Amino acid sequence: LLAIKGLHPELVPAPHGEGAGRVAGTEAALVIGDAAFDLSARFAHRMDLGARWLALTGMPMVFAFWAARPGALTPAHVAALQAARDRGVEQAEVLARRYRERRLAADPAGAVQDESFYANYLRRTIRYRLDAWEREGLVEYIARSHELGLHAAGDVHVRFVSGEHEGVAAARRARPRVTTTLDMDALLERAAAGERLQLHEGILLYEQADTLALGEAADRRRAALHPEGVVTYIVDRNVNYTNVCTARCKFCNFYVPPTRKHHEGYVHSKEVLAQKFRETEELGGVQILLQGGLNPDLRLEWYEDLFRWTKANFRLRLHALSPTEVIHIAHLEDLSIREVLVRLRAAGMDSLPGGGAEMLHDEIRNRISPFKNTTEEWLDVMREAHRLGMKTTCTMVFGFQETAEHVLVHLDRLRRVQDEALLRNNGGLFTAFIVWPFQADGTRLKLRDDTSAWRYLRLQALARLYLDDIDNLQVSWPTLGPEIGELALRMGANDFGSVMIEENVVSQAGAHFMLTAEQIEHHIRAAGFVPRRRNMQYDLLPEAAQ
Repeated sequence: LLAIKGLHPELVPAPHGEGAGRVAGTEAALVIGDAAFDLSARFAHRMDLGARWLALTGMPMVFAFWAARPGALTPAHVAALQAARDRGVEQAEVLARRYRERRLAADPAGAVQDESFYANYLRRTIRYRLDAWEREGLVEYIARSHELGLHAAGDVHVRFVSGEHEGVAAARRARPRVTTTLDMDALLERAAAGERLQLHEGILLYEQADTLALGEAADRRRAALHPEGVVTYIVDRNVNYTNVCTARCKFCNFYVPPTRKHHEGYVHSKEVLAQKFRETEELGGVQILLQGGLNPDLRLEWYEDLFRWTKANFRLRLHALSPTEVIHIAHLEDLSIREVLVRLRAAGMDSLPGGGAEMLHDEIRNRISPFKNTTEEWLDVMREAHRLGMKTTCTMVFGFQETAEHVLVHLDRLRRVQDEALLRNNGGLFTAFIVWPFQADGTRLKLRDDTSAWRYLRLQALARLYLDDIDNLQVSWPTLGPEIGELALRMGANDFGSVMIEENVVSQAGAHFMLTAEQIEHHIRAAGFVPRRRNMQYDLLPEAAQ
């Protein structure tokens, strides 16, 4: 790169940590590794080698690779190296967090970036496979270095262990996409067959896969997981027991802050709840989805009394609260999450819904709900519930200007929690995943993102392929309409969700679709499936009871 400018420097090695101090006058330093984060801003003239090479050739810079003498590597060696690579890539978030913590501990006042900056560097700036584009960049590098006399013509022979691209010449100077169509087809084929996707592969699919191809792969995966041709749904009621909330999330227009609770806030009495519960049973409902705001006046004893009263008077199961509400109660009572869950279960809570997740990435959460629990706190509640043998659901809301990384990290974190639950094998796990778009009407958070049905279907298909350990995906017809629900059943989903006799949160933000059980069954049949009612555990109910 310097030779192109007519510069031919003498390279003098410097001990680690001393290079920058020796740069003065006409001298320069080549800085690699962590030091580059700290030192690059201190000098007026600097170049990034990878960026300069890309601008020059239109191809990536290959900084490092594993190499061995011909015949020295066996397939077992290659597999071990690739497994080590994949394990390292999976740890990008952990490595970024630990690195940032070490930097802060060593120099609290130093120029330390956000965790997402370092994670993005590991996940996006660096790529870890020698795919076709990278191989062409490497061959181009060898050819140019030979032209400059840095090695003799016969000095360098590269053979890739896959046997592919052995004779690649430096032909194409620019590629608009990182992968070829064949690469993407192979990735979708693997995912449709149930092979686990790595985080960077999920990001690649999010950014580059054709939506219809993504949906077709997701439909194949759905058919493999649920070959019986049945689509399930549940008859329940979403009861919001209070609208008083301290969280003040910017995306919510349902809540009333405690300062206004005497004028606009409510807490449903048992009389009101009894009417709602009775009507639910009369309509064939089997469950109450009970969620509300973070009301500081409602203590743990209030919930215990409510749950015991419900169980004593109704046959309904309680799919109750959310991790956010559980955390709030634990803070009020100065109890651990486990203690709160144990007491709530003893009082009658059957399962835990996945509300309050939104986007499980603190970079997004700090912007849309800065007073709410963190990502790890939400995940820890789910882990604790699973340790106790509880079944839960998990969710995602999109439309907050999230990136591919935000979406895939969210899915990856859910998958890791499910992996832990399945390994424990005590009955506790996520039974289903639900994704829906942000509804902005009347909220303080303006809509500046794509929340179209097309993007929803794309995200749902991606979730079906990435969440290989969560069996069920619900469609989100209440926010997008039943016709989109039909399409969603052909793009990875196997469940039509809930009749939802009542709903108050998203409906106040612009979602107004409501369906009866008969209408839901009509749409399921229109999509080519047999409708069956279920409970939260995804046990099919006797057809005579429908």
